[in-house]
Amino acid sequence: MDKIFSPLQGGLIVSCQALEGEPLFGSEIMAKLALAARRGGAVGIRANTPVDIAAIKHAVPELPLFGLWKVVVPGFEEVYITPRLREAVAVAEAGAEIIALDATLRPHPEGSTAELIQAVKRETGRLVLADIDSEASALAAIDAGADALSTTLSGYTPSSPQLLGPDLELVARLAARNLLVPLFAEGRIHSPDDARRALEAGAFAVIVGGAITRPAQITQRFVAALRQSA
Repeated sequence: MDKIFSPLQGGLIVSCQALEGEPLFGSEIMAKLALAARRGGAVGIRANTPVDIAAIKHAVPELPLFGLWKVVVPGFEEVYITPRLREAVAVAEAGAEIIALDATLRPHPEGSTAELIQAVKRETGRLVLADIDSEASALAAIDAGADALSTTLSGYTPSSPQLLGPDLELVARLAARNLLVPLFAEGRIHSPDDARRALEAGAFAVIVGGAITRPAQITQRFVAALRQSA
């Protein structure tokens, strides 16, 4: 675990994701984004779907890869980040060293969050990154054996504050607990200043996606700012 996480401390992990229907959808494009991120100084990559993970791992084999698979399971539509063991196994087989999954306290398709974390670790032998939304879900994930936390889902569940920017208060509260696992700040980090403040709040490292790899979102923010001044 130290071998994988230690080089990430204080650094930037870039999330290279595009869903079907988005202009940049496609594993070849995601691999090129990962190459650009590496050239810019990224220390790791976060990616969605086995096909994108495999392509990115081939393009930047030296960078640790946080893999996930967004799948909507009927009856559990809100829990879609690696919701079942089968998705986690596929992500591991595609080459991800760390498997990211929804670790909120909401019902999961195959039992509790704790059961999923334990099953993923047992069946894949990979590290587990718990995407959490609150202090309670973070502590429960650690108790279940998660190897790291990310504030990915704060702001996207009813039990978390609905903020325009990152939930730095959650980062600070968790960091103050002197956790024994790395804490990654993620979610609505729109600027280098946001990223810097996340580290200052106590994050181990920072994960940024849309502000770097989603041109449509970036354009929307510029357009919205211009309309405000019109």
